[in-house]
Amino acid sequence: MNFKSKTIVLFLAFSCSVANAQFVKNHGQLSVKGTQLVDKNQNPIVLRGVSFGWHNWWGKFYNKEVVQTLHKDWNATVLRAAMGVDADENCYLQNPKTSKIRIETVINAAIKQDIYVIIDFHSHNIHLKEAKVFFDEMSKKYGQYPNIIYEVFNEPDNESWEEVKAYSQEVVQVIRTNDSKNIILVGCPSWDQDLQLPAKDPILGFDNLMYTMHFYAGTHGKWLRDRTDDALKSGLPIFVSESAGMEASGDGPLNLLARQEYIDWMEERKISWITWSVSSKVETCSFLKPNANSNGKWKDTDLQESGLKTREYLRKYNPKQ
Repeated sequence: MNFKSKTIVLFLAFSCSVANAQFVKNHGQLSVKGTQLVDKNQNPIVLRGVSFGWHNWWGKFYNKEVVQTLHKDWNATVLRAAMGVDADENCYLQNPKTSKIRIETVINAAIKQDIYVIIDFHSHNIHLKEAKVFFDEMSKKYGQYPNIIYEVFNEPDNESWEEVKAYSQEVVQVIRTNDSKNIILVGCPSWDQDLQLPAKDPILGFDNLMYTMHFYAGTHGKWLRDRTDDALKSGLPIFVSESAGMEASGDGPLNLLARQEYIDWMEERKISWITWSVSSKVETCSFLKPNANSNGKWKDTDLQESGLKTREYLRKYNPKQ
């Protein structure tokens, strides 16, 4: 290769690297247009990334080095910081100070990497008072950054839509008092699968709301895609904030065919999607082996099958910008 050719190759590589490092700068403030997530230029955008595991169990991965690895090596354009609200003595309800330190470490690192980040109130139960306090603080501190997405309720289980809607309206109002623009994600009953309920009775009076759908391809078949299609047709904006390729338990074999069917379906509809999770438990949904470095820079030998496949998907569908 002659000097001129080498110069061109190096310039192109540098240009791609710089563009990829400026993802939010390039796409800016997100909003919802109809059912579609769009960027600052009103062009459709699909965010693809990963969720950290519960912060109280996998807090060792909540650091800037892991964020950098997930962005620069895995090509993630969005990360989800899953703050465990009520699981054990290290959860937010028991230890809010440490919980916020871990979550904010990921938020700050994502902003520095210039990618989007979801602040996830990760619970299956309603904690209205605590959620309002938490999101008031987060929206005051981070509302000026276009990187931010709020997820106000991860996977309601047995709550009715009336209960989830009433809770979500109050939390959304708190966020909108401080942050008028950034996307807010709202859950729905039955682990974010009863989308027909908010489709018939959506939250009104607020802009830039989306509703979360979660799937595990080894359990949730075409019926959930059909239900989601019906919700989209009714005008409900959808964001897949958690998904994976195994059974809903997080374990069992990876069903790669079913997973690909879901990916093809999301890509065709330009639905953003997050894969679960950055953790090192010996179960199928964990990306990492138990001895994996807590500071990222993982080798293939550090990754479980789900981690290898998730990285492969992100590198394929999130090409260097």
